[in-house]
Amino acid sequence: MHKIFILFVLTICISWNMPTPNWQAKVDVGLLEKLNNGASIDFLVVLREQSTVNEAKTLQNKAAKGQFVYQKLKTTAERTQKNIRAILQNEGVYYKSFVIVNSIYTQGDLALVSRLAQLNEVQSIQSNPQIHLEVPEVSRDGVNSRDLIEWGIERINADDVWAMGYTGQNVVVGGADTGVAWEHTTIQSKYRGWNAGTPDHNYNWHDGIHVISPLHNDSIISPDNNPCGLESIVPCDDNNHGTHTVGTMVGDDGEGNQIGVAPGSSWVACRNMERGWGSPASYIECFEWFLAPTDLAGENPDPAMAPHVINNSWSCPEVEGCNATNWGTMETVVNNLKAAGIVVVVSAGNSGSSCGSVSTPAAMFEASFTVGATQPSDTIAGFSSRGVVTVDNSFRLKPNVAAPGVSVRSAVRNGGFATWNGTSMAGPHVAGLVALIISANPALAGQVDIIEDIIESSALPILSDQDCGEISGMSVPNAVYGYGRVDALAAVEQALQLVKVKDPSTYATVQIAPNPANKKVRVNLIAPAGNATLEIFTLTGLPIYYEQWHHVNGSEQLINISSWFSGIYVYRLKIGGERLIGRIIKG
Repeated sequence: MHKIFILFVLTICISWNMPTPNWQAKVDVGLLEKLNNGASIDFLVVLREQSTVNEAKTLQNKAAKGQFVYQKLKTTAERTQKNIRAILQNEGVYYKSFVIVNSIYTQGDLALVSRLAQLNEVQSIQSNPQIHLEVPEVSRDGVNSRDLIEWGIERINADDVWAMGYTGQNVVVGGADTGVAWEHTTIQSKYRGWNAGTPDHNYNWHDGIHVISPLHNDSIISPDNNPCGLESIVPCDDNNHGTHTVGTMVGDDGEGNQIGVAPGSSWVACRNMERGWGSPASYIECFEWFLAPTDLAGENPDPAMAPHVINNSWSCPEVEGCNATNWGTMETVVNNLKAAGIVVVVSAGNSGSSCGSVSTPAAMFEASFTVGATQPSDTIAGFSSRGVVTVDNSFRLKPNVAAPGVSVRSAVRNGGFATWNGTSMAGPHVAGLVALIISANPALAGQVDIIEDIIESSALPILSDQDCGEISGMSVPNAVYGYGRVDALAAVEQALQLVKVKDPSTYATVQIAPNPANKKVRVNLIAPAGNATLEIFTLTGLPIYYEQWHHVNGSEQLINISSWFSGIYVYRLKIGGERLIGRIIKG
């Protein structure tokens, strides 16, 4: 009996230490090829267990959403990454642990990759290619003073919102880009860390660049070839692109340069590209910092310091290394940011004008709020990428909306200005619009779905003669303009119609199930007895359903939606002075 037991134990131990069959299947093919050639390169280890944070939808304010999402992700990462961290520490190699997607960035050779891939907790090992920023097209030289509001700001009626007293005050926007020349006169006083004479960069700035990109074919850090160096402890821009986008969000020097959509907002930033070259790891690092900003030492993360909206005017195309093997990693990141109550605005890309040209992370993802570019004539720019998303066979309709992206004048380094074309210029207009909406109705902070619905439903519908797949250009939304060119005034007016969203434990809440649905949905209202009114609208504001009833706890309404067109609808439920807003999705 003892011999049998010993044999059984030995069998278990041998099995436990045997290599996992076909571990190579976990490793990206391109990465494995380089490793087999003797290279030692950097890569991402993605773990099998990824936290679900859907419960955050039930939380009513941004602070609660952010804290919940961050803590849950952190708990999962700390529990599941122990073995991998121990191996990397014993090997003495550099690594960085991420929680926003349960993964670890590190570097090594075939032997190390093989060892890690054989761990049961490892889902995949992905390459970490360097990605180059799409350089905006120069329209014309910027002038130092115009004494005019920029055409894009006027076109979306942002200046009319300012006249109402809403300029983005008490709202924080984030810039994930090449950094920021923070001392530019149009944006310095808007920096959240600004304090004349004694600025504080803790929780307001992070540099996600730790090495010089090998794609530059240089290795010397100097003002000439690398003006920001590595891991800068003060905001810095080595490319101009990040400064230009932040300027479009918040810029105004009080001397005639009114370049920003939301000049009352504060900005924070993370540098995710080195002279225009980024990688999945640098993008993820900045996204994680926005989820829970840290001090300059990278310690003491605090979700309460997260921005309300992040502008992302960059892409990660397949030709440069982002592909089906690693799309899911970045999509998880974006999903988790949205769950934390942060609006993720992403430029559609400059690969137009063919259908299906919205084809890169993060523009292609459902949770990204994707923006195309329009000209002063309110027609689409030729370079602006179109939907539908075919590269992943999702046939997802993108972009969500369009915004001014041609002849956009904004700030650049050394106190200057430049006028550029690109969807990179359109995205910041929408990020600034998010700030205006929240400043007008602070209760909408963290209510990402509602904010996005407001922007879509209030946009100026524009039709196109370009059909993409089954999506007609004569319908709204379409694959060229999405729901149309954004209108800040209409969006803010719509936001002001919504009353404060209260904690459901203190008064009323509503449950819609199933959602999405194909045939029927049940509306379960949890509130004191009273007369209730339910209204449902299309995203263009067309009333489609109306019902009044005397509510008592436990009663519910059953709605037949089988005849509705597939898409998103907005409901407004009133009871006892309360107004609850949300979405119903018809599949």
